[in-house]
Amino acid sequence: MKISKEQIEKMHENFKKCETQQVAQKAVTVNGILKSAEDVEVLKRLSPANFAFSIDVDKEAVANQLMSGRCWMFACLNTLRFRIEKELDLPHGTFELSQAYLAFYNKLERAAWFMKHIVETADKDLNDREVTWLIQSPMQDGGDWDMVAALVKKYGVVPHSAMSETHCTNNTSEVNTVLSHLLRQDALKLRTMAREGKDTEAVQEEMLNEVYRILAVCFGEPVQKFDFQYEDKKGNYHADYDLTPLEFYKKYVGLDLDDYIGVINVPGDENPYGRTYTIEDSDQIPERENLYLNVEMDDLKQMVIAQLKAGEPVWFGCDVLQHCDRMKGVMDMDLYDLEAMFGIKFTMNKAERYAMRESLPTHAMVIAGVDLDKDGKPTKWKIENSWGTENGGKKTGNNGYFVCGDEWFDNFVYEVAINKKFMTAEQQKALSGEPIVWPFWATFNPVSA
Repeated sequence: MKISKEQIEKMHENFKKCETQQVAQKAVTVNGILKSAEDVEVLKRLSPANFAFSIDVDKEAVANQLMSGRCWMFACLNTLRFRIEKELDLPHGTFELSQAYLAFYNKLERAAWFMKHIVETADKDLNDREVTWLIQSPMQDGGDWDMVAALVKKYGVVPHSAMSETHCTNNTSEVNTVLSHLLRQDALKLRTMAREGKDTEAVQEEMLNEVYRILAVCFGEPVQKFDFQYEDKKGNYHADYDLTPLEFYKKYVGLDLDDYIGVINVPGDENPYGRTYTIEDSDQIPERENLYLNVEMDDLKQMVIAQLKAGEPVWFGCDVLQHCDRMKGVMDMDLYDLEAMFGIKFTMNKAERYAMRESLPTHAMVIAGVDLDKDGKPTKWKIENSWGTENGGKKTGNNGYFVCGDEWFDNFVYEVAINKKFMTAEQQKALSGEPIVWPFWATFNPVSA
């Protein structure tokens, strides 16, 4: 509609009557929206002074992904690290798995996936929706549970000491830019060859060799064999020599990640519960399909609590910055009273926010504990993040751990990785059903924050 001067004058007169918003104006213009709307009572309720949980699984030191979008990878490796620390009785905060090692192979696999799909879509116009989706961001950091599970199963894991972080693994923007430039250039050549009916296999291999070279310069080459030496809490020295990454994984982690399924809560009439879902063109690691089981939130929480009670932390994906104070490490639906500040109502529910792309999975972390009331119902959740313990010299959360209220969990948690043994027989049976295929441009895309 066209806005008239009369309408603006009417808006002005209406605002003059909004006494609450005129007071809010004084606070917001100086302090900003969120700081002015923050509820101190919520901060007190979820503050470090009240950082106690009836089920508390993981208290190890948090990692720091710095300026990279590898949260999904950090969260998985943190769950595996927890198991190693527990089994080997390692001192607090002395052990970490190498994120750089898996990041190298992740980007190599992404490049191979990109080339494959460029060839498969060569007959389509550059303005085609799928082709545009492919070339708009050929190399990025985002991922999901199935992707990291496939990487671990294929390549194993190594201690941080065997392959440490570099400038380019900690800040991936430069390498992503260089690789995206190269891959778009490769895409032009591959599309031409495919349209001319030429075999592109050998050319793709040459192109991947160039990607490997860039990654080796930026990340260092992945370690092939290494020695594992450590002291346990009693000061006893241990050493294991000449291990491959897969040997280390099988010996010191021992989990079969095929037993862990991405369980999601995506409400809406078009997303029926009790069904499996997959996403078109999500086969970035061909050895494992992205597969999700959609369940009601109460069922999802029951699985999470059962896994926590068994002593296992839980990988999960959420919309992290909704109603979140990232410095204080608090996520709660009542944290910011925006409705009172502006005199308006926000009425969308989770299904509506998801459908309108207002909310989607943006970040992966680890559920490390939960506080249950006298009736066994969750009230708050302990969250192990991967944003370090400080930001700009100021402490973040409780030594890097966050806490979220249960209502926040309901609204903004989308996916958890659950061992099939914590599912009901009916849920396990649903895993074998034909999955509903979401399109490649679906809202539910790999997290990356």
